[in-house]
Amino acid sequence: MNDYENMSDEQLVQLSLEDQDCFYYLMKRYDIKILRYIKRLTTVSQEKAEDIIQEVFIKVYRNLNGFNRKLKFSSWIYQIAHNEIINQYRKTKLRLATIPLNIEDQANLIDSISDTIEINGAYENLENAEKVRNALAELPDKYREILILRYLEDKSYDEISDILRKPHGTVATQINRAKASFKKIAGRHQLNTGIVK
Repeated sequence: MNDYENMSDEQLVQLSLEDQDCFYYLMKRYDIKILRYIKRLTTVSQEKAEDIIQEVFIKVYRNLNGFNRKLKFSSWIYQIAHNEIINQYRKTKLRLATIPLNIEDQANLIDSISDTIEINGAYENLENAEKVRNALAELPDKYREILILRYLEDKSYDEISDILRKPHGTVATQINRAKASFKKIAGRHQLNTGIVK
């Protein structure tokens, strides 16, 4: 077990191609991360999120031979998860509009974009936390998702480019626009207690 934990994703992919039982260790490495990503982007129940992640892993396994070694495996699996969320949205009108971030996620997001907005004591009470959640919910889906990938999933610009299949420059532009949009919305929610000029 320890040997598998110390292997790179790429090594585990190679082993999984040779022995399907090794795929378990890739799933174990990513199941919590991908489930969290699904929950951050949607309002689905835990049961539905688990259904989506099951579909993600089925697609990963079926397409393992076609994994592009030029990509990071983590980018590839997030790309598949992103596509599966979009597929579910199209099939069932899955709601993406409200972001169910917990208070810790909200704090992390605000801390990460502190060059855009500073909220003094925003997490000291539930009222401010609710205002943050509402402000995030008003962001267009494309901005909300790109902020989640960058600041909560801690993905680099290159990884986001691979996941969303967008040029690096587009990713940078959308992140800047998302931050500016959040700053404006946060101001309407009276969260601009310390806007950085």
